[in-house]
Amino acid sequence: MDVDTAAQTCTDVIDAVGEAVVTDRAFLETILSGALARGHVLLEDVPGTGKTLTARSLADALGLEFTRVQFTPDLLPADITGSHVYDARTESFDFNPGPVFANVVLADEINRAPPKTQAALLEAMEEGQVSVDGETHQLPDPFFVIATQNPVEQEGTFRLPEAQRDRFAVKAGIGYPDRAGERELIDRRADRQTTTPEISQVVPDGALAALQQVPETVAVSDASAITSWDVGRATREDRRVDVGVSPRGTQRLFEVARARAVVNGRDYVAPDDVKQVALPVLVHRIVLTGEATVEGVDPEDVVRDVLDRVQVPAVS
Repeated sequence: MDVDTAAQTCTDVIDAVGEAVVTDRAFLETILSGALARGHVLLEDVPGTGKTLTARSLADALGLEFTRVQFTPDLLPADITGSHVYDARTESFDFNPGPVFANVVLADEINRAPPKTQAALLEAMEEGQVSVDGETHQLPDPFFVIATQNPVEQEGTFRLPEAQRDRFAVKAGIGYPDRAGERELIDRRADRQTTTPEISQVVPDGALAALQQVPETVAVSDASAITSWDVGRATREDRRVDVGVSPRGTQRLFEVARARAVVNGRDYVAPDDVKQVALPVLVHRIVLTGEATVEGVDPEDVVRDVLDRVQVPAVS
């Protein structure tokens, strides 16, 4: 698949999801860029804004198998990965796959489960496999996780460990629609007889796997690579930051910038592409100092300040 075909495919997918979810197009482009970069997506927003609908609609538009896991305080790791069940007929234990065995897994309200259960996703997100009772089981390909969390209601929630947050390629929020958008939401509901819209597959089978190969062909200039490197390193030198962006985060910034170039129909990455995706890629990876937290510093402000300070090299 070439870049032009990939860009048109991305447009078709975004248009289809946009028919179900009333949101900013840039938000959908960010999610799809994360998927093209073989990454996972963290959606953080208040309930009722369409996070679950977005995940399901994206899977339907791409023709992928979709499962949803409702994270609760009593959820066990085996409830996600699966477990061995005794079969009396064969007098043996057979592996019963859990809901993680799907192309698109929605980890709904992931911060409601304790860290031990959250960690059950780490191997799946990083290696594309799960280990149960000493046996390793490969997950479907493609595979990516869309996790949601509520930033407002903190009672009964657990903060995601830094190691797990670092596994998400991008973090995004839908936000409330504007007045026109909310009116459109009501008009759409009036035109159908179901509570939620239904999205049909709009691309051929295997389209996502083909799309994920295209960013590997995108050219990256030295200026763009240096910008990616400098932005990541600059977060570690900010006095408000206790733990800055890891080398994995810097690599993710590079990869998502390439994916975003494909979504935009270009076969090259410009330094501005790196800056365009820096917020969704980097914000959730930053750990502020205690003093900065008390002062109410927002990690987004740190990233924006870093972007203002980093000088973009000239493109030769």
